[in-house]
Amino acid sequence: MTSIVSKLPQVGTTIFTTMSALAADVGAINLSQGYPDYDCSSELTELVNKAMKDGHNQYAPMAGVFALREQVAKKTQKLHGAKYDPHTEITITAGGTQAIFTAISAVVHQNDEVIIFEPAFDCYAPAIKLMGGIVKSLELEPPYYRIAWDMVKKLVNSRTKLIILNSPHNPTATILHKEDIAELSAIVKNQNILILSDEVYEHLIYDGETHHSMARYPELAQRSFIVASFGKLFHATGWKVGYCLAPAYLMQEFKKVHQFLVFSVNSAMQYGIAEYLKNEDTYLSLPAFFQKKKEIISEKD
Repeated sequence: MTSIVSKLPQVGTTIFTTMSALAADVGAINLSQGYPDYDCSSELTELVNKAMKDGHNQYAPMAGVFALREQVAKKTQKLHGAKYDPHTEITITAGGTQAIFTAISAVVHQNDEVIIFEPAFDCYAPAIKLMGGIVKSLELEPPYYRIAWDMVKKLVNSRTKLIILNSPHNPTATILHKEDIAELSAIVKNQNILILSDEVYEHLIYDGETHHSMARYPELAQRSFIVASFGKLFHATGWKVGYCLAPAYLMQEFKKVHQFLVFSVNSAMQYGIAEYLKNEDTYLSLPAFFQKKKEIISEKD
């Protein structure tokens, strides 16, 4: 038998697979994986079915159906006041994980250092290592799991290529605040450091707090890949449709990888989501929707 040297020798089966299987075996409520136990909108599924019946069953354009990219641009401008060109700065992806992997693949070279914050979504470190990068992790400490920016400053050096942020954070639920944005801006100013901002839980924001997307801050947006997920947004995680926002010079490199990784994403779902997004209430109503659930789960005796 021919032998190989594993590129990820320490990596086994993802914890999500293990825990989901265990939950099924013992009949437990499965809190291990980020999928909901309530259905997505029947209106949305009808729009997807209509798109299929209308013949949208062949390859979509590599960057995504233009109607959907337009709606993403409108949504981003409404929520964050940021303009992204749907021709050159938005790509539809096969979920958030593919967007994260693609961004890392596009910019991380051998021996580049990437700062991540632990506990972290489990796809970050393996993708960095596959590209020959070096993971520099910083542990978030309880009870508030806020980023210790003084420690980040100590990690930054001439080999730092990328900082990966996740807000709202999975799994601690902490979020970035204005003070964090100020600290981050000061650290990357005049540095050749890029940002990968994982914002797939952008609408799980409670108690009147603000989601501080990198898109809100031009000096940060110009060096950022921003990743979002329609699966998380519309409770349809099995569809695996997400997107990435980035300035044109970064998106150009992103697309070079994307085209050979998946090329394009499910056509009918893109058309259905594009139509569904025309009603702004589909996403503007989400904070109140999740607030009720948060209050139920956080009730104390």
